[in-house]
Amino acid sequence: MHAKRIIPCLDIKDGQTVKGINFLQLKNVGDPVEMAEFYSNEGADELVFLDISATLEGRKTFAGLVEKIAERINIPFTVGGGISSLDDAETLLKAGADKISINSAAVADPSLIKRLGERFGSQFVVVAIDAKYINGTWTVTTHGGSRNTNRELFSWAAETERLGAGEILFTSMDHDGTEGGYACDVYKKLSGILSIPVIASGGAGKISDIADVLSRNKGNADAALAASIFHYGKIRIPHLKRELGKAGIPVRTTL
Repeated sequence: MHAKRIIPCLDIKDGQTVKGINFLQLKNVGDPVEMAEFYSNEGADELVFLDISATLEGRKTFAGLVEKIAERINIPFTVGGGISSLDDAETLLKAGADKISINSAAVADPSLIKRLGERFGSQFVVVAIDAKYINGTWTVTTHGGSRNTNRELFSWAAETERLGAGEILFTSMDHDGTEGGYACDVYKKLSGILSIPVIASGGAGKISDIADVLSRNKGNADAALAASIFHYGKIRIPHLKRELGKAGIPVRTTL
């Protein structure tokens, strides 16, 4: 069995790391360059950086920030937010990103997934999906969860794989920032219908939440992404990995 990955997430707004609940009530939690270096040294397997404001001016600022971070870490990282063209992706790749994450732009123009995969390789393309459970259906949302679409989570995830996505990063907007646990049943179903890796995001509050979403019998996700519990020091990555190992979940060990 492949080792499961632990991925801290840095949501960036105006050059600072922020965190909220359900993408609202955002608070500054630290300098992204310093936090990235800390997580790299702490034993994170990867990092995800999301420019949640993603204005045109912010895109240029964020590319510079990506470059600064790339100089300070030695683990892969994924960059997302406001990417809507091959040129946007290339800018971030040249700045030092290992992968890019697309969300709203992929929903608006699914062919972007195919074009990015053909240009840079599918391993470079992470499709992020934000969804809410509305009237018995997991409804895909865009623009940070503020706009509902007519797409359904599972059919959209399968379509992105057919188009060439290398990974899926699914965030339950209902669980994000609540620290009440992941939507494990959803990840279990996603992992059953997809052959590409699934990253779980939204809801981590304690070690058992991460163990559950990574467990083959429960969530069966390939990686767990979290923010608040790491940013506020509730869980340290070396301790988390030791506990996951004890629970029989394969992880890359830290020094």
